[in-house]
Amino acid sequence: MSTPTTSATSATSTTSATSTTPTTPTTSATPTVRPLTTREADALIEAAVRAADGLGVRGSITVLDAGGQLLGFRRDDTAVLISGETSTRKAYTALQLDAPTADLVDLVRPDGLFHTLPTALDRPLLFIAGGVPLHRDGRLIGALGFGGGAPEQDHRIVTAAIAESDLG
Repeated sequence: MSTPTTSATSATSTTSATSTTPTTPTTSATPTVRPLTTREADALIEAAVRAADGLGVRGSITVLDAGGQLLGFRRDDTAVLISGETSTRKAYTALQLDAPTADLVDLVRPDGLFHTLPTALDRPLLFIAGGVPLHRDGRLIGALGFGGGAPEQDHRIVTAAIAESDLG
């Protein structure tokens, strides 16, 4: 039984009748999405302040970029001190899970899918309504969190701020 062999010259020949033009594989490049800017963070904060004022709520607003770094923060002079921590944790939770914290509350109940997740990480998550991820062109660019009111109020404040800014 003999096996066909190919000589080095015939394998590299580019003039044979059976050769084809090499093709370059096509790749779809991920489009670049403009990151969240400090100007947008300031606008989100101002919109959240207006929404909170409309509800008579005093609290703190946190804006994080896509990497979880602080891009903007404001605490009302009369807000409870812990509101700064809760607004930041809500924003961080929404960013890490790319979901509004209001949608995640049931997942951390004792019978929930993520019941151990709030304590599993170095940076604690907070599964209370008031954190919402921010998107541009379908891509995650940051998150907004509000703390200081009832969870339902905090959620209304961040969603109103996002609606005013056209981010979501």
